[in-house]
Amino acid sequence: MKNYLLEGDFKSLSELQAKEQDALLSMPNVVGVALGNKQTNGIDTGTPSLLVLVDQKIDKEDLGKSDLIPATLGKFKTDVVEVGHIFAQTDMRNNELMRPAMGGCSVGHTRVTAGTIATTVIRRGDMVPGRYFILSNNHVLANSNAASIGDPIVQPGTFDGGVMPANHIANLAGFIPINFSGGNNVVDCAIAEVLQFDKCSPEIYSIGYIQGVANVQVNSRVQKSGRTTGYTRGRVLAIGATVNVNYGGAGVARFVNQIITSNMSAGGDSGSLVLDMRRNAIGLLFAGSSQVTILNPINAVLGSLQVEFLGV
Repeated sequence: MKNYLLEGDFKSLSELQAKEQDALLSMPNVVGVALGNKQTNGIDTGTPSLLVLVDQKIDKEDLGKSDLIPATLGKFKTDVVEVGHIFAQTDMRNNELMRPAMGGCSVGHTRVTAGTIATTVIRRGDMVPGRYFILSNNHVLANSNAASIGDPIVQPGTFDGGVMPANHIANLAGFIPINFSGGNNVVDCAIAEVLQFDKCSPEIYSIGYIQGVANVQVNSRVQKSGRTTGYTRGRVLAIGATVNVNYGGAGVARFVNQIITSNMSAGGDSGSLVLDMRRNAIGLLFAGSSQVTILNPINAVLGSLQVEFLGV
């Protein structure tokens, strides 16, 4: 259920990552491990490498010998990449009331500031006509596990002026709990059933309609529409990533098999659907830093919630 291809050196790198990542993640300043190409002076060398993601780079002379990242592991080079501190991206243009509401617009649980609608989906095999669901993150629609099924969802989110009952658009219908106890997570996702079918559209603001689902590779170009930064483009920097994500008061959660792109988001863009340039969905945006954006693979999201895109 991943949205990337592991072939050749990247398949071998994935095996190396599984062997080494726990030790690497226990080192000071390390926040993630991923698969990508080594960069030198900001230029992609095209050499598959094990990327070690750090909050900030520290001069070698300021580190103990045991805290230095090896230049090579097995037959592969490593590349230390500064990504900053990774946060779940809630709390921050597409922040107005919109009917029909569409992907890229502000939304949220009544006890959450604001996040972003990915798109409208349907449940797989649902024989009940007219049942449509907003797709977004758990931490946007389900308040990082703290919500109950049936809770109201408003559009726009409360930070953008959404109030009950005037802006009540949906009710929480399902979410995948986030493990904050040290176990691995793959998705941060939830759905909310739309109250009236004509109040939401599967269209994504500034992008259009989803054409399908696609795999991605390192260096693939991608796009998204989000509540805070609007329409942005980026590039896939790494796949198969394991990252520790800070959810504020809820805690820190470890995510595996993630996609990392260049910085294309900010707080409040959580829940945005990320697509390739042919409008094929590849990931659900949920976290990031000042330097990178983190995505759940879209196949894992759709599979875990048992939903599918309309008309795809």
